[in-house]
Amino acid sequence: MTIKVAVVGATGRMGKLVLDLIDASQHTSLHAALDSRSELIEILGADVVFDVTRLEVSESVVDFAISNGMKVVVGTSGWSAAKLAQLEPKLKANPGSAVVVIPNFSIGSMLASSFAAQAAKFFESIEIVEAHHAGKIDSPSGTAVRTAEMISEAREGLTQPLIPGVGQTARGEIVAGVPIHSLRLAGVAAKQDVHFGGVSELLTISHETSSVQAYSHGILLSIRVAAHASGSLVGLQAVVDASSKL
Repeated sequence: MTIKVAVVGATGRMGKLVLDLIDASQHTSLHAALDSRSELIEILGADVVFDVTRLEVSESVVDFAISNGMKVVVGTSGWSAAKLAQLEPKLKANPGSAVVVIPNFSIGSMLASSFAAQAAKFFESIEIVEAHHAGKIDSPSGTAVRTAEMISEAREGLTQPLIPGVGQTARGEIVAGVPIHSLRLAGVAAKQDVHFGGVSELLTISHETSSVQAYSHGILLSIRVAAHASGSLVGLQAVVDASSKL
């Protein structure tokens, strides 16, 4: 089966990568490539919609896809747990639809976030520092937000991370009880460090990509899983787990 993919945000860095991957794969074909001047109606007829835009655009893309019973892979940052929860009634009302939200398509990032969630059970002093290229317009990154949420989930029933510097604006944005510090710098692709402070010790779980090529395997796997999915899946780990059942 060849999966027909519509790419929304096709002119961006990630969008161009997705177009190249679709063209190179024998299992996918391009249904439509949409930019800021395109109409969403162009995605109709696709097996999977791939969204890499801005959050305000992404919300419209996802709503349109769900209301038309379509499958959509979301690579856009900003989809918090609260926003995802708002999609559940819409998905139930349109049982043929599916939303696969991937904050980061890198296998290494998936593992680093998983390791951070495991470590979170043993530390109360936890902070995240994430750095991306100077052109990234949102902060904190979707990966950092998802990591913070995973840390909070892992610590359920425990004392939540103690937030130092409450009221100090320079101490980062607090997400799910975890301070996140965002850097936007030339010369950086994507890097995340999760710091765990203990008695006389510091554990740092670090992950870095040097180019968008690091996302290739995760992108193709997400498209394949989305074509068979229903409801919602969040995170690359959920995609990896679902792919083993196909």
